Amino acid sequence: MTDTPFRPFETDIDRETALLHLRAATAGGDDGELFLERRRAESLVFDDGRVKTASYDAAQGFGLRAVNGEVAGYAHSTEISEAALARAVDTARLAVGAGGGVMAPPPQRTNTRLYTDADPIAGATFPAKIDTLREIDAFARGLDPRVVQVSATLAAGLQEVTILRPDGREVTDTRPMARLNIAVIVEQDGRRESGHAGGGGRIGLDGLLDPADWQGKAREALRIALVNLGAEPAPAGVMDVVLGPGWPGILLHEAIGHGLEGDFNRKGSSAFAGLMGSRIAAPGVTVVDDATIPDRRGSLTVDDEGTPGARTVLIEDGILVGLMQDRQNARLMDTAPTGNGRRESHAHMPMPRMTNTLMMGGDAAPGDLVSELKDGLYAVGFGGGQVDITSGKFVFSCTEAYRVKNGKVGAPVRGATLIGDGATALQRIRGLANDMALDPGMGTCGKAGQWVPVGVGQPTVLIGGLTVGGSAAG
Repeated sequence: MTDTPFRPFETDIDRETALLHLRAATAGGDDGELFLERRRAESLVFDDGRVKTASYDAAQGFGLRAVNGEVAGYAHSTEISEAALARAVDTARLAVGAGGGVMAPPPQRTNTRLYTDADPIAGATFPAKIDTLREIDAFARGLDPRVVQVSATLAAGLQEVTILRPDGREVTDTRPMARLNIAVIVEQDGRRESGHAGGGGRIGLDGLLDPADWQGKAREALRIALVNLGAEPAPAGVMDVVLGPGWPGILLHEAIGHGLEGDFNRKGSSAFAGLMGSRIAAPGVTVVDDATIPDRRGSLTVDDEGTPGARTVLIEDGILVGLMQDRQNARLMDTAPTGNGRRESHAHMPMPRMTNTLMMGGDAAPGDLVSELKDGLYAVGFGGGQVDITSGKFVFSCTEAYRVKNGKVGAPVRGATLIGDGATALQRIRGLANDMALDPGMGTCGKAGQWVPVGVGQPTVLIGGLTVGGSAAG
């Protein structure tokens, strides 16, 4: 696949012909678009002293959507041609039927650019990337004799999209992505523990290949592994919990964020459905979804429907004031789209999705919140989790956590899980620190089988009365 810019109306299909087919598919409908995409992705994994995998993927195609009310017809193809588009029209048209819809107004235009359009894959030669991974392996092993295994992953990609609307408007976006992850396993007295660190964003590879960057990640991965090596079994019971800043916002993302997406609220399946204007969180709690932060993993100049990325306030001082919307759900709920219409690829329909979901900071000092814990948990790192959108119930595992007694941080604990529900957790927030931070840039979100890059962030947060699952008595 060529490295020249993606120009499908110059190389694959005549623009006017494509527009005629799009209009034929959407005539009498409420909305629709032709989404054309080209993407390239490279991933290198250096594990246990050797290159484990080296992959390169390239794909392109289009998705044609026609919307009428709550029904959407969608057809996609990896072949960008008039013949393929003509076949797609017949499928998409089924959703429109006899018509009767009124075409929604087009998205506003934007001249904003939130990230570079340079290809991260081409930012360094293949040998230079392998040499860096080899250096990471040697460096991490040299930090501590207890290191027995190192794994480093370097991933880069470029997504180029063109969106054509029935009114003839055309929107383009070029979206880079790069990420470096380092995992370390340590062993002592027959016991093994792991730690990992990483990050990236809509950036080139230059910064990630800089030793000043990856050496810090390697040290952090080792630090976490050594903390867990000395960890005690986690307590169990109901206790107050302080969540650290930055990446622990993944709990906010899962337990609260999905419930504030427009489709779940329109269908009444969210725990927050019907509560607009009501208090759903403690006073002082403000949550936003912000796609406009430059270079961040979840940021979007325009979403996958062509709507400019936006900063949407969801909860303001504890009151539910907004939802994340794509075009279809916004129209059905008689509100405005918020730039949250996202799709994994041209083979998927857009739906309301988070971008960078953040809880804003307060005015407390982080240490003061920890000192309030009489017998609780200080959780600063999270791994996997599960959430039920309808009930808001969640279970999250901690990758780094500490027992706190009488305001003093004690021994690290292993095997801790946090159990609760988003609606209750929001109401039980008792303190917000002044150290709001973003995650390092490694989040990916799944919904209805689609995966998209996202970001999270929060300050240090004190929550009262969460259930902690562990292997020791409380």
